[in-house]
Amino acid sequence: MSNWFSKTICLVLVAVFILAGCERKYEKDVDVLASEPNLVTLSVPSDYAARAIKAAGGLDAWTKTKELQLDCVVTFYQPDGSFYLTEQSYEVYPWSNAIRISAQEPKGRFVWQLTKGKFDVLEGTEQIDNFPSAVGGYCFAEAILNIITAPARLLDKSVEFTEQTVAVKIQGQWYYPINRQSRTFFGLAERLSDAVFYQNRDNSLIDMFWLACRMGDKFLTVRGYDYKELEKGGNLVPARIEIFSADARGSYQKQLVKIDCHALGRAE
Repeated sequence: MSNWFSKTICLVLVAVFILAGCERKYEKDVDVLASEPNLVTLSVPSDYAARAIKAAGGLDAWTKTKELQLDCVVTFYQPDGSFYLTEQSYEVYPWSNAIRISAQEPKGRFVWQLTKGKFDVLEGTEQIDNFPSAVGGYCFAEAILNIITAPARLLDKSVEFTEQTVAVKIQGQWYYPINRQSRTFFGLAERLSDAVFYQNRDNSLIDMFWLACRMGDKFLTVRGYDYKELEKGGNLVPARIEIFSADARGSYQKQLVKIDCHALGRAE
């Protein structure tokens, strides 16, 4: 009996130490991710970027923001017409180009992280195979990260942006498309658009985003709605996000995900 009890205690202690180690590693990672922009080298390269930042709360509010925290209810629409409802938490790091997504699912907890295009499963490896969406974990994380941090993304010097000066009409709204071009688009050594940010002509918000995801065989359109201040005079972020399948020209096809955030905050 005492043997069994000792073994049980040992197993419990091992589990506690492992979890504590994970927590310390997460905290260390957060310290690295929660960085500020380099104010010496930070510059707003264009009029459209300046307008987008001003519309979303202003440069001062964004430069003071190391981390955004959102708790959301997520609806995944299934091909058979049904849907899957869950809750997720997002830790968004504008100046590290990173997002951490966590949730407690029936089969266990998962934690995913996307940092500058690198996707990692920090906890719950088996959950990636059971993800209830046609979007996929990597594309899902990139879609949310970009629509929330669009003003900061326009200041990214590792890619090039080109504004189209002729507005286009999409579902009754007029937008100026801003193409994001990368030297290494899916490993190709040429400049191709892997994303398009759409700036609302009326209010200058970047409230729509088209993404060529992964190997260019999947296209998504992401929309932000009901923009709210995180605090008085602070950043504006979308309280609702919708993700649609799209074609290579950006045309909508089918709604895949709806995200309603009921708790928004900023960690300094």
